[in-house]
Amino acid sequence: MNKKLVWLVTLLFLAAGTFVEAQQPTKIPRIGFLVASSPSLYAARIETFRQGLRDLGYVEGKNIAIEYRFAEGKEDRLREFAAELVSLKIDIIVTAANASAAKNATKTIPIVFAAIADPVATGIVASLARPGGNLTGLSVFAPELSGKRLELLKETFPKITRVGFLWNAMSPSDSILLKETETAAQPLGLKIQSLEVRSVNDFDDAFAAALREGAQGLVTSPHPLLNANRARTLEFLTKNRLPAIFTNPETVVEGGLMSYSPDYVEHFRRVAIYVDKILKGAKPADLPVEQPTKFDLVINLKTAKQIGITIPPNVLARADRVIK
Repeated sequence: MNKKLVWLVTLLFLAAGTFVEAQQPTKIPRIGFLVASSPSLYAARIETFRQGLRDLGYVEGKNIAIEYRFAEGKEDRLREFAAELVSLKIDIIVTAANASAAKNATKTIPIVFAAIADPVATGIVASLARPGGNLTGLSVFAPELSGKRLELLKETFPKITRVGFLWNAMSPSDSILLKETETAAQPLGLKIQSLEVRSVNDFDDAFAAALREGAQGLVTSPHPLLNANRARTLEFLTKNRLPAIFTNPETVVEGGLMSYSPDYVEHFRRVAIYVDKILKGAKPADLPVEQPTKFDLVINLKTAKQIGITIPPNVLARADRVIK
């Protein structure tokens, strides 16, 4: 074989190899979206997260894939889903409301969390400035939140003296919220009644205790167990014409009276930014945890009318959103 022929064959071989390599499918990043609550509660947040990704050039199904898992407030399912996502060898886990399941499932896959009450006190991260490990994200921790919710209840219902606090007694973060709420209640002249639930079977007993001990209003924790059973809570409140303030606006849209909370939807836009940074090489340990800076008051006037109360004009004027 002459040199020209050898050279031609070599070129053809190299060209064929380059073509085959070019035809290999490009691996797209996969995100595991692990939520402790239900899809309905997170619908707006998920859409904002998707839009945040699109704004950064990621199109779901095209150059990024998302595996969704919703635990519906069940801790065992949350752990199972976390392990399942790890087994799928996804690139990043995004989790909300409860990061412990994801943290316990992997020490290597990056985890971005949202809506965590106090990630330092509950041991999720080492500090807000230097999270350490494989987790970072956005906290909803703001010490003044518990007091602000009670202030709004007291301002709306000046004669109120006893408020029930509905919480999951198995949750370390809820224990912190209970103490903060009790501390904030003292200067307002309010007595906090602890209404503990540990499973779906405890709600009726908690509601009965609230009535028996004369609770005049209700505050709830943001725990997934409570979110998953929010319809039962709303039914109880409506039946007994009790006012309540919630930790998420979605419950107010569904019939709750009022909520005061961080802007959760904006949180999930920020989550997309964290995902982008990590996909581009940043380490979670080096990305500081963000705290909320914007808070929204949402009031449902239809519910107020249904339970026979009037929202004072000075409170109504401060609402960021009013449902009529």
